Amino acid sequence: MQVQFIGLGYIGLPTAAVVAQKGIHVHGVDVNPKVAETINQGKIHIIEPGLEEVVKEGVEKGFFKASTTPVEADVHLVVVPTPFKGNHEPDISFVESATMAVLPFLKEGDTYIIESTSPVGTTEKMADLIFQKRPELKYKIYIAYCPERVLPGNVLYELVHNDRVIGGIDNASTEKAKAFYRTFVQGELHSTNARTAEMCKLTENSSRDAQIAFANELSFICDKAGINVWELIELANKHPRVNILQPGAGVGGHCIAVDPYFIVSDYPRESRLINTAREINNYKAFWCAEKTKTAMLEFELKNGRKPTTAIMGLAFKPNIDDLRESPAKYIAQKVMQSEQNNFLVVEPNIEEHSVFKLTNYREAYEKADIIAFLVAHNEFKTLEYNNDKIILDFAGVFKR
Repeated sequence: MQVQFIGLGYIGLPTAAVVAQKGIHVHGVDVNPKVAETINQGKIHIIEPGLEEVVKEGVEKGFFKASTTPVEADVHLVVVPTPFKGNHEPDISFVESATMAVLPFLKEGDTYIIESTSPVGTTEKMADLIFQKRPELKYKIYIAYCPERVLPGNVLYELVHNDRVIGGIDNASTEKAKAFYRTFVQGELHSTNARTAEMCKLTENSSRDAQIAFANELSFICDKAGINVWELIELANKHPRVNILQPGAGVGGHCIAVDPYFIVSDYPRESRLINTAREINNYKAFWCAEKTKTAMLEFELKNGRKPTTAIMGLAFKPNIDDLRESPAKYIAQKVMQSEQNNFLVVEPNIEEHSVFKLTNYREAYEKADIIAFLVAHNEFKTLEYNNDKIILDFAGVFKR
């Protein structure tokens, strides 16, 4: 069996590497030549624990190679981004482009699977596109949708052990896709149809978004009431049927900050709670930026000089290098928009950034007057609380 992955990003590359580890020949495709070149050297272009070793093993054993162009294969997986347009409308153009790229290489008996998070009906649209361009393949290939559900930082384990939801455009497609996932997934494989599988992914992330929004809303209330939100949540969670999540600087990443809009866009009247949760979590980043700017102004009025402010963290969650849709990055840009001086920007998981000059976290903590913790990276938790500094702990690093 030859398996082809279109898209070698944060999900496509780990999944391709895990499949290759099973002794299956994998061809990876990415539009970026540097990505393909890096992989073919047995190296990686993203940060994920343990991934480089698995990629190197697959390349050295001849089971994994990458290029910028598709080839013939038996199973084709589309694992490309699905961002949204200016008005938070889902953009499936990457999925469509990936499908068009692989279209000439499809043959009778092939399996085509979309893993990219997609609006309901996308798989059926791609099936229509394939059969319109290649009518001879109708009823002769298998088409399904199977969303990923992994946690960055633990991807290699969860790809193998998490349950998967698999929905085909017909029962035969569902079973054919399940047969592929059985080659490397130890978790249970749950059968459904394509539309339900698509909605399942959106529902999972919308649920998380709403739960985080509740925690962030509590943080607004507690700030006004003079209550430590971290202590409050810890005590409330002592109730046997209460499990409140932790507040933060907002919600980012390629899933939770994006997927709810796919539902809101298609079902605006029915998704009022989902939409409100998005508004709350977006507002939290703005609120953090305003609190930081207010602290800077108060310091200047009190001390007669501008403070040195440390922006601690740019990633969208702890201990990863992924800055996509990051509220921390938004906050940094917001507080630094009027001036670039007197700021120390810290992100220990990346070596350099095209916009921000990065500083070592210990150096920044020592030099700064104001410390704004935007992400609870492990490195930050090794720091000792300093009462001589103004500490804005939006991420719960100290939870004081």
